[in-house]
Amino acid sequence: MATPLRVLIIGGGFAGLEAAKALARAPVEITLIDRQNHHCFQPLLYQVASATLSPADIAWPIRGILSGQRNMRVLMANVEGVDAGGRIVRTSFGDFAYDQLVIATGATHAYFGHEEWAPHAPGLKRIEDATEIRRRLLLAFERAELVTDPAERDALTTFVVVGGGPTGVEMAGAIADMARDALPRGFRNVDPGQARVLLVEAGPRVLAAFPEELSRYTQAELEKHGVQVMTGAAVTNIDADQVTVGDRVIPAGAVIWAAGVAASAAADWLGADRDRAGRVKVAPDLTVPGRPEILIAGDTAAVMDGGGKPVPGIAPAAKQMGRYAAAVIAARANGAALPGPFRYRHQGDLATIGRKAAVVRLPRLTLTGFMGWVFWGVAHVFFLIGLRNRIAVAFSWTWDYVTLGRRARLITEPADARPAQAEPAGPSGQPSATTPTANAGVRSEQGRVWG
Repeated sequence: MATPLRVLIIGGGFAGLEAAKALARAPVEITLIDRQNHHCFQPLLYQVASATLSPADIAWPIRGILSGQRNMRVLMANVEGVDAGGRIVRTSFGDFAYDQLVIATGATHAYFGHEEWAPHAPGLKRIEDATEIRRRLLLAFERAELVTDPAERDALTTFVVVGGGPTGVEMAGAIADMARDALPRGFRNVDPGQARVLLVEAGPRVLAAFPEELSRYTQAELEKHGVQVMTGAAVTNIDADQVTVGDRVIPAGAVIWAAGVAASAAADWLGADRDRAGRVKVAPDLTVPGRPEILIAGDTAAVMDGGGKPVPGIAPAAKQMGRYAAAVIAARANGAALPGPFRYRHQGDLATIGRKAAVVRLPRLTLTGFMGWVFWGVAHVFFLIGLRNRIAVAFSWTWDYVTLGRRARLITEPADARPAQAEPAGPSGQPSATTPTANAGVRSEQGRVWG
């Protein structure tokens, strides 16, 4: 019997998981390496950040997802590099050899050369990002309840979202809904319903990838929800408690970054050509030129669709690339004919604007308003992994819709913000109280190891 091909997959996101599952019956031995033990459903991260859902509602252990696959093993490690010549992946726990390699390490936030902004304006790519944003938002309201200066209170209850794509639109709408609907009943000195939410977009309109009429509708709905939309406005500086838009300085209680992404370090590992976002320029079969045994999938790959446009960095595209990469490897393992070039099939665009409003553009259908919102919700519940999560999310949305509540309003400290030793006891024998700043305890994303 021939020795099975050793397939190594780096990354347990949409592309990596799809590739692993599609190889379940292929004569291969698969090792999936990720730096975390869970897969996160990124399209709903903003709902964790706005206290609608808890992290467990949108994340699942990778081992649990793949536990029934006999040709599969999962390892948790940081990938540090790839020796393409020796066909070895180097990790924090040693080297792993491969015959076929799939790199699906995704993307992180891009600050356009201003990495110093990262501690003050977290993006939204991981569970940790979402819980940090939630912490900053809720802590800003708590601090506003304590202060007596009206100007300081107004600054603390001003929130700026940078970037008018789907993530920025959804985040801005969710903050406005949370402030207006969920929080007012619990505060006495501050009215969360009077909070200012600003969405700043450097381009001429929000949702630039959507048709112009849907962009106009989105902006109008955001404004109905209480969001101030600033288009044609470039952010020039971000500090701990303020944002500069052009020459205008805006004091803010929290800033969220949704303006750009950069690919992982895969191009550096391979010494491969890359595009402006750092994605590896791949051949039509998703392989690295000159390295047919290495395939790139998901946000790490720079690939064109049938019309010559870049394939968007969205979950359906990543899944399609993962399945295609698996088809290529399965054909090689079985000695069969290779599939033709990768062809991306765009299934549509969706973005929720806030309570009872969304935009949906499908090949043969466009929906807005309440019907768009219902379609958006059903679609996202359908694509969640596991019956338990589908029920939990559907119940949470239904409960919040009826009660106007938010069940996950927890303020948690970052691990590195906790004191190294016990604090001195106060008069009551309890640790003395401190009031952390809204932006305390955040580390830069620079130097992060991918895997």
